[in-house]
Amino acid sequence: GPISGVNKEIAVLQCHGDCDPLVPLMFGSLTVEKLKSMINPANVTFRTYSGMMHSSCIEEMMDVKQFIDKHLPPVD
Repeated sequence: GPISGVNKEIAVLQCHGDCDPLVPLMFGSLTVEKLKSMINPANVTFRTYSGMMHSSCIEEMMDVKQFIDKHLPPVD
């Protein structure tokens, strides 16, 4: 559906391995461009990870942690 109001300002972190055999990097790139056309492109971050397949890595998890710390309130 249409995105409007505060939803246009939502922060998005999209992560992708450059060696993913299940979801090629090209599809991740197309997805991030579509997101940028729907919401504020300044709020969309796309990170790629060298050598990462359809999995995760420490660098990605650190980026996710930093994103959460920046955009969500702390939990007591």
